[in-house]
Amino acid sequence: MGLKQQAADPAADPKKRRRVGFSNIDTGVEAKDCIKIFLVSRKDEVGASDSFCIDPVDLNSFFEEDGKIYGYQGLKITVWINSISFHSYADITFQSTSDGGKGITDLKSALQTIFAETLVETKDDFLQTFSTECHYIRSMVSNGEILQHKASIGHSSNSGRAEDSDLEVIRMVMGNMAAGHLYSRLIPLVLLLVDGSNPIDIDDPRWEIYLLVQKKAVGEEDFHYILLGFAAVYRFYHYPDSSRLRISQILVLPPYQHKGYGHYLLEVLYSVAISEDVHDLTVEEPLDYFQHVRTCVDTPRLLGFDPIQPAVNSVVSHLKETRLSKKSHTSRLLPPLTAVEEVQKGLKINKKHFLHCWEVLIYLGLEPIEKYMENYTTFISDRIKSDIIGKDSETSGKRVIEVPSDYDQEMSFVMFRSQDGEATTVEMDESQTSQEEQLQKLVNERLEEIKLVARKLSLRRT
Repeated sequence: MGLKQQAADPAADPKKRRRVGFSNIDTGVEAKDCIKIFLVSRKDEVGASDSFCIDPVDLNSFFEEDGKIYGYQGLKITVWINSISFHSYADITFQSTSDGGKGITDLKSALQTIFAETLVETKDDFLQTFSTECHYIRSMVSNGEILQHKASIGHSSNSGRAEDSDLEVIRMVMGNMAAGHLYSRLIPLVLLLVDGSNPIDIDDPRWEIYLLVQKKAVGEEDFHYILLGFAAVYRFYHYPDSSRLRISQILVLPPYQHKGYGHYLLEVLYSVAISEDVHDLTVEEPLDYFQHVRTCVDTPRLLGFDPIQPAVNSVVSHLKETRLSKKSHTSRLLPPLTAVEEVQKGLKINKKHFLHCWEVLIYLGLEPIEKYMENYTTFISDRIKSDIIGKDSETSGKRVIEVPSDYDQEMSFVMFRSQDGEATTVEMDESQTSQEEQLQKLVNERLEEIKLVARKLSLRRT
């Protein structure tokens, strides 16, 4: 890690300096405003103007309580990460330091919180890692399991993606020294790029890491691996004699994003889940974009899954032939329990995500969609209302009210059902208008998500 203080301006006239004055209060600088992080794969990319700059999720969280750095004037921090060995080097420059009331931030300690043992002390040592550790990934995964899968990743001459034969997904189980060592070097990327993630326990063998690598030739006989992305998956026990796979972290390195690699890695994970006959494959708190990718992967799988087609056709026919009203029981338009069970058993898609995809399946079946959009919007609106408030109109007669009590106030309430849907005097805390506006916003957002998935699937078919 390089730490340099820039020399003062020799042209400044000392006689013009103020002898008496009040020091300015140090307001600090946000970490995101003075730190740039670059992902580089070659020595000549270090310091180059066209190096790949990554956009961290939240740098501020690693500095002080308010995310600011104090005590530096003209601070500039440049960090390079070697995408071959995952070593890092930080170059720190500033004009001067002074305690303006908030102290002087310990930059080395803060950066080590992120980069830990990957942080190299000198630039020369960092540059040497491009040659001394060019086979790092290859050596680490040598004991891993190269997965044999049947997933199809497609072809596109404009995708910028490697040929299928160059890609491998390798599984490594934690508790193994090589797996733990490799993941430890990936932790900075997890902290910087996977929102809300914490490092996994490298000593727990229930954790598995799936590495998507490209096998790249070096000369005529040699080769090395380039890591494109990875997923950390936890294997839960499922009674009585099965297991469940949960994706905790999944990341495609920024230079390789938007080229289909995340889609490909997810297909391989499903292939593993099916071949090992686990109960299902779930995702821990999926972000919106990954949920979108997941839906784009699973909807075609569901479209080709024969056991649910009668249920899909039945709902589509109902929406085409019946005009829905706000009082319609749209819960009847959800997939039957048998379909949910078939999907979980055959495709390893859990119920919650199947319901998410179900909305897309119905949309695709309503052709021309413009003719049935009003009915479809009612269906989506009621689904969202059900998720937020409770089961659609079937619970419209139920009411919960708090009652005074000398016992635990949070546990004191009465539930009753009004007869024949009669009005009650129980009022909601929020205005009805505000709730309707919020609901409409959610409906519009969900409809846009569904349309985007439908457009992408339509492009793949053409």
